[in-house]
Amino acid sequence: MTEPTKQDTDRHAMKMAKKKVARDKIMATKTDQKGLIIVHTGKGKGKSSAAFGMIFRCIAHDMKCAVVQFIKGGMSTGERDLILGKFGDICEFHTMGEGFTWETQDKSRDTEMAQAAWAKAKDLIRDPANKMVLLDEINIAIRYDYVDVNDVVAFLAAEKPEMTHVVLTGRNAKAELIEAADLVTEMELVKHPFRSGIKAQIGVEF
Repeated sequence: MTEPTKQDTDRHAMKMAKKKVARDKIMATKTDQKGLIIVHTGKGKGKSSAAFGMIFRCIAHDMKCAVVQFIKGGMSTGERDLILGKFGDICEFHTMGEGFTWETQDKSRDTEMAQAAWAKAKDLIRDPANKMVLLDEINIAIRYDYVDVNDVVAFLAAEKPEMTHVVLTGRNAKAELIEAADLVTEMELVKHPFRSGIKAQIGVEF
């Protein structure tokens, strides 16, 4: 690798200075704050992982938050064990599902559990002390009509406190939810070890 010349260094510095001026000008216009509706969807891995990253940011900033898991059952996960073991005073954690739908094979029971999870989620969102509420895998519950997407959208519009962030994860987010959201990220699947015969591994998937 060749050493940059002074001309190269000066050119780079000028380019970055211009970029900083433009960036500062843009940032000066961004002054508003609001509680966001955030959707993580798509076939790729990382939807819940990214959402829990935000939950841990809230915990680090001493911001009260909460998690409701709609699908995942009683299996131990690193994030749940850590929150319940170390941060239960600042982050409520409710695992309301009994496993994935293809495991339970009981739609009426799945619907009952999803409705209970949604009721709990509404209580947590209504509490303005909670600065962020994560609804993990709610999109799956909505997809299977265990929870009505119109009910979710209407509730968030009418009852979510102004400064509360709500994060909703899971594949196949409904168009109505995407339209209502402030921030939507679609995780794209490029490669996944599962397709090569590698099972879910501790520290990666749970």
